[in-house]
Amino acid sequence: MKKMTACLWFNNEAEEAMNFYTSIFKDSEILNISRYPANGPMPEGTVMTAEFRLNDITFMALNGGPHFKFNESVSFVVYCDTQEEVDHYWDNLTAGGGQESMCGWLKDKFGLSWQITPTALINRMKDKDKEKAKKVMQAMLQMRKIDIAKIEEAYNS
Repeated sequence: MKKMTACLWFNNEAEEAMNFYTSIFKDSEILNISRYPANGPMPEGTVMTAEFRLNDITFMALNGGPHFKFNESVSFVVYCDTQEEVDHYWDNLTAGGGQESMCGWLKDKFGLSWQITPTALINRMKDKDKEKAKKVMQAMLQMRKIDIAKIEEAYNS
């Protein structure tokens, strides 16, 4: 048994969410689907849990009803090495009703928050030259989706 799994509570979209996420992340797989039995809190055969893996993180999507909603206090960070990766995750995770936010944050169509973060941004913000790091921070604060070229431009200005 795995030592830790992220559990995501959905009203009745667990299977849809699992299929959505595994279609976006190249290194992903569907692990298991369990269904509610007769006399359960949801109709018999409805997905109870859907387990899947994205990169090295295992998730369990639970159809638990409308009692809880996602909020920004929990997010998943996706580190990207290229602008192509940033664009891929940004465009796909905001598709179908997702919402862009600031500084690389977004909400997908289920309301789950993600941070699409280029490693170049992290590396430049950690620079020992505090003035360069400050310029990078100021540039990032003006962005929704992070633009690596603009981060590099700010760093080198």
